[in-house]
Amino acid sequence: MRELEKLAAERAREAVKYDRLGMRGEAVLNYKEAIQLLLKLVRFTDDPVMRRVYEEKARQYKERLEALLEKSLESAYISARNVKEKGSYLIVDPPPVKWDDVIGLEEAKKALRESIIYPSLRPEFFPLGWPRGILFFGPPGCGKTMLAAAAANEVDALFMQADASVIMSKWLGESEKNIAALFEEARRYEREGKPVIILIDEVDSLTTFRENEVGGEARARNQLLKEMDGLQDKGRTPRIYVIAATNKPWLLDEPFIRRFQKRIYIPLPDYDARLNMFKHYTKRLDLDDDVDFNELAKLTEGYSGADISQICMEAQLKVVSEFFEKGKSDKPRKITMSDFIEVVKNVKPSISMDSLKKMVEWARKYASTF
Repeated sequence: MRELEKLAAERAREAVKYDRLGMRGEAVLNYKEAIQLLLKLVRFTDDPVMRRVYEEKARQYKERLEALLEKSLESAYISARNVKEKGSYLIVDPPPVKWDDVIGLEEAKKALRESIIYPSLRPEFFPLGWPRGILFFGPPGCGKTMLAAAAANEVDALFMQADASVIMSKWLGESEKNIAALFEEARRYEREGKPVIILIDEVDSLTTFRENEVGGEARARNQLLKEMDGLQDKGRTPRIYVIAATNKPWLLDEPFIRRFQKRIYIPLPDYDARLNMFKHYTKRLDLDDDVDFNELAKLTEGYSGADISQICMEAQLKVVSEFFEKGKSDKPRKITMSDFIEVVKNVKPSISMDSLKKMVEWARKYASTF
């Protein structure tokens, strides 16, 4: 039960975070998972009080989910810059993220500038073409989606989000059709003069070879290989980029690794990045003078960017909850260093050291930037 409750809370936090960033596709997926987990908790708990808490949370998330889906449907036919649902992908306005909003990750930014930004500005300088398959791999919550969004905003690209788990279908032939439709739509917009960035999340679930797989999975992989090969110069250089993201790169099929000319490791934030993240996430918070960002950066070694965002949010929730419970002043008190330290003790790193070691080993073998 505790693990189930913890997982539900994590999914809910991710949903709220993506919702605030305007990243509707990720928000919808996480709201759905949070609701499913909360409904399981309702079934399994014997405590009537906790059952009501879980039911109320599930109801709130369901209302927000329905509002997001309704908003998507209303704007589906307005223009290519609004959300358009196609079953296996979304055409969306990328979140309003700029390079400066992506803290750290300078090597990854450099690789994106070389592959997307510079060719868009002066394509005549690239007679041999440029990379159009880019793989982001690394621990979850470290900025892979934000990087893709920042690149899309920089070149005013159409941003297509495709979740591999949604592309794959149990129905014969549907997975291949979904992949073909995704790339055909991308080509249509590119022919109209619009650069296109296709972001495929959880790409490992689409490209992994399985000994017991059915024929449909192999055909879906072959279709994706065919579509990516079609981007490799047939007399012209299309401005269509496939950015794939995965937390499990070791599951990728070998032929796909070769299709991604840029394989970029997105690591956990280092000390300087953590320091700047605390400054960034607390800009709008009322902090006491004793808050020491340098010390917080030291205390959070091994934490992801999402973990640090959660720490700042939990610190704010702590003083706000105290304000409502005590009600002795007209506004919450300032957040102190002791508040942060207490939160850090309770919020553990979400990334295991075993998976991190595995990630680093894969990076040493395959990364084009490491």
